[in-house]
Amino acid sequence: MNHPQPLRQIKSFVLRQGRLTKGQEQALQTGWPQFGIEASSDLLDFTALFGNTAPVTLEIGFGNGESLAEMALAAPERNFLGIEVHTPGVGHLLHLVQKHQLTNVRVMNTDAVEIIQQRIPEASLNRVQIYFPDPWHKKRHNKRRIIQAEFVSLLATRLQHGGLLHLATDWQDYAEAMAEVMQASPEFQTLNPSGEAFSPRPEFRPLTKFEQRGVKLGHGVWDLLFLKK
Repeated sequence: MNHPQPLRQIKSFVLRQGRLTKGQEQALQTGWPQFGIEASSDLLDFTALFGNTAPVTLEIGFGNGESLAEMALAAPERNFLGIEVHTPGVGHLLHLVQKHQLTNVRVMNTDAVEIIQQRIPEASLNRVQIYFPDPWHKKRHNKRRIIQAEFVSLLATRLQHGGLLHLATDWQDYAEAMAEVMQASPEFQTLNPSGEAFSPRPEFRPLTKFEQRGVKLGHGVWDLLFLKK
């Protein structure tokens, strides 16, 4: 008799471990003990984790960590928690953290959705940023996109009153879908005084090399900045 397989929770990412460079591997070995956060079921205590009560920015899917490191360097008065499933990207960020002697960055190498559900305390985040998430551009894969109403509602519970949710994408159809989700959310309001979903790129979000190439080719980039009510 065949037993049905249990349903697996849909992940918001594809696990891409890739190959570590020697520099990334060394950074993981030397930087993880100080800046990495191990797997656990305990709620994170940001005051204990960073050693201060500065506002916390969470970045979901920081890629190679270049922009996150640049932001942390430019804003020492803020704390930054980055979550990324791509291990070489984690290694590269740890390399940058050590290179620039950044004390305001902590790193997790896992699924962000599960961490937010299980380990991020309610109303503990000042900002959440999700830059250029996987667009899952094939229509049959759209349901895998991370920016969905249910996830946005979850983020709202973790953000403080007046906290910022900042999204960015270079896929127009995803930008439109994001706008629809955010405009329909009762927990958020756009930062744009006109009431539009899209806002100019704020100075604190660095332009990535990939983004700069796209802009030169005429590709659009859309930023959405919404405040938690």
